Amino acid sequence: MDGKNSKIWYEAFRRKDSQYDGRIFVGVKSTGIYCRPVCKARMPKEENCTFFTSAAEAEQAGFRPCLSCRPELAPGLAPIDATTNLAYKALRKIEESCSEENSITTIAKSLGCSDRHLRRSFIAEFHITPVQYLQTYRLLLAKNLLMSSKLSILDVAMASGFGSLRRFNALFKETYHLTPSNLRRQSSAIMQSADVITVFADYRPPYEWNKLLAFFAERSIPGIEVIKNNQYWRTVSLETTNKRQVNGWVKMEHISEKDRLKISISISLLSVLPQVLARIRSMFDLYCDPLVVYNNLQAMNKIKPNLCVCGTRLPGCFNVFEMAVRTILGQQVSIKAAQTLITRFTQKLGTPLQTNIEGLTHVFPTPEDILNITEPLENVLGKLGITAMRSKAIKNLAQALTNGEIDLTWSSNPEKEIEKLLELPGIGVWTAKYLVMRAMNWPDAFLDTDYGVKKALEKLSIHEIAQLKAQCSPWGSYATINLWNSLDKE
Repeated sequence: MDGKNSKIWYEAFRRKDSQYDGRIFVGVKSTGIYCRPVCKARMPKEENCTFFTSAAEAEQAGFRPCLSCRPELAPGLAPIDATTNLAYKALRKIEESCSEENSITTIAKSLGCSDRHLRRSFIAEFHITPVQYLQTYRLLLAKNLLMSSKLSILDVAMASGFGSLRRFNALFKETYHLTPSNLRRQSSAIMQSADVITVFADYRPPYEWNKLLAFFAERSIPGIEVIKNNQYWRTVSLETTNKRQVNGWVKMEHISEKDRLKISISISLLSVLPQVLARIRSMFDLYCDPLVVYNNLQAMNKIKPNLCVCGTRLPGCFNVFEMAVRTILGQQVSIKAAQTLITRFTQKLGTPLQTNIEGLTHVFPTPEDILNITEPLENVLGKLGITAMRSKAIKNLAQALTNGEIDLTWSSNPEKEIEKLLELPGIGVWTAKYLVMRAMNWPDAFLDTDYGVKKALEKLSIHEIAQLKAQCSPWGSYATINLWNSLDKE
């Protein structure tokens, strides 16, 4: 990393500034260890510190991860231009597909570029190659699992994307100068049962957990999601790399005193662990830098005090099709009516799942499940009280997602996907923007036509709302969530 800002970064390290957590890592020459800027270990001298943009860069320079602050738990990078920056898209793809072979080639192809161009862009941004980042991510995921779960070392190796136990052990010892077994013995973590995988993920505080949980609770799908005891539970159905369907459940709980989420995952999802973790990070907006967002939205507080609250997160989604169907069924009806419809839909078309957890009874149907229904869908859903127009909208969206005409993954272009969504009958501007906001974590969807937004800004003219929308860019989605949250205070 360029040393011209080293004094700023050292001062941030001295202050234990959480705003820099995950954005810089500190290599300490006297110990050979690298830390997060929030590490509470004894403060090293400035001349002994070297700063890096990623854990991978620190490891390539020969530093080992601190066992106290645990760099593998640091929140991810959250640049403003992440929706258009190739290197950041590749980084997120690597994290999601780290267990796949030839994943760098696959990622380059999915992003519409050559391996060479991806490598050049990645090095320019992060000073390391995609392969080097992939190797470090796998090692840190393994470290997280070793210190937090009861998984066997072989299962840890496979879940982290290593092709063999021998390869994993050799690379782990070469990089960290201790074996996986030695690391596990040093861990003081209290582990859950062998049937549950437990990992942790940190975030940059503040974090409005209660508001985020309330948002999910209001839109939860009975049988699929349960919010209880200040925890979020849900069923999961994902496909492995060899097209095998695996089902299970996940649970998220907030550890506020450590600025951390505790993530519990059923052992049945071990083969898709990187996918699960990537979806959870997006759903709970763990990449967010709340101070950057807040500093750009403070104009809202001139309209009304505390209209914008620092730490407000953008609610993502775990299952794009599930969220889309819930949204379509909720158009122009009350929340209670939408809950009734989505419950009937799930019970009729979902797959029953035995979890032994009260309230988690089904996995949501896939787009392929909908398209495999031989009877006209409007006839099937009509018996559930769902109109023909909405039935057709659901089927058209299922078709578009299945054949790749519409791509609502976060690496796509949100404006282009909105245009495609608007071509589908039954999907209007509000629905298209809302789907892209939540499915793709698009930060700039200011829903100025939304009833709740208009109510929160009822004292503003149309021209003044347009001005506010421009002022809030590129954080319009966060402005929208803040405006919705403000209605709960009244």
